[in-house]
Amino acid sequence: MRTATTKITGADRWDHFLARWGVRRSEHRVEPGLYGVGRPTADSPVFVTANYTLSFDAVRSALAGIDGYVLVLDTQGVNVWCAAGKGTFGTEELVGRIEATGLAEVVSHRRLILPQLGAPGVSAQEVKRRSGFAVEFGPVRASDLPGYLEGGGATPEMRRVRFGLVDRVVLIPVELRHAFWPGMAAAVVLYFAGGWPVAAGVAAAMLAGIVVFPVVLPWMPMRDFTSKGFVLGGVAALPFAIALARGGKGATWQGWVWAAALALLAVPVAGFLTLNFTGATPLTSRTGVRLEIARYTRPMAAMAGSGILLVIAMVVVRAIGGR
Repeated sequence: MRTATTKITGADRWDHFLARWGVRRSEHRVEPGLYGVGRPTADSPVFVTANYTLSFDAVRSALAGIDGYVLVLDTQGVNVWCAAGKGTFGTEELVGRIEATGLAEVVSHRRLILPQLGAPGVSAQEVKRRSGFAVEFGPVRASDLPGYLEGGGATPEMRRVRFGLVDRVVLIPVELRHAFWPGMAAAVVLYFAGGWPVAAGVAAAMLAGIVVFPVVLPWMPMRDFTSKGFVLGGVAALPFAIALARGGKGATWQGWVWAAALALLAVPVAGFLTLNFTGATPLTSRTGVRLEIARYTRPMAAMAGSGILLVIAMVVVRAIGGR
């Protein structure tokens, strides 16, 4: 058994910063196994979490002044909620980790406290049957663990899944980083193909899908994330499309064609980026996400493909006209 402190150091905070930006994504993990916090005894509670550093650090820091054990599952460096959906924070891994750590010989009780968001991946009945340990789902947030222990259970407020502004905004950096270089490459190509309004319009749509969307998410009336992205992408690109239609590239009809190309590119780009957020929020279900992907993949591909064809056609027209 290893030991863990409840103190979050500067090195830990730097690791959290890098994790939020998706830098060295596979490295933000701790070794799976059993950790002791404080001075645990055979009667001390056992908390279960993922081996993603942000998840593990959230649990151990919440246990300041509490003697207990933290059983860390191998979720391949993925947080509890996402790992539960993928199956790595699941029944098989939990039962296997109990056996591998010899937990039954470390504690005298047979009680495990799991995070509520890990429930989709764990069958409490199966864990009890195979390991003898009873699964108890604790609060949504690790910070509520002291109150949970003191009160002997979770209050309705502890059970409530909150996804406030801060929770949504912290998702922005990693999405920005993933989209930066592809976005830059697309902007450069579109700049030389159609000028700055086309490049800027697509860039604005990307920022709308990555930065604006998580901020305004609760206030947009559409149910699907993709449809919200369509609206944001269209609004973001609209000023640039108007500029193209009014001035454009040469003749008036060419400006309108460029405006149409921009719309056909910007709308699906923003829609695709907002669709990415379905896997990072507690507002969606696996079934709903699958249905949304199936519903919008072909329309997005058709719009983007049409936009690309219009850009190519206009570049050819310009090349012929310049001879």
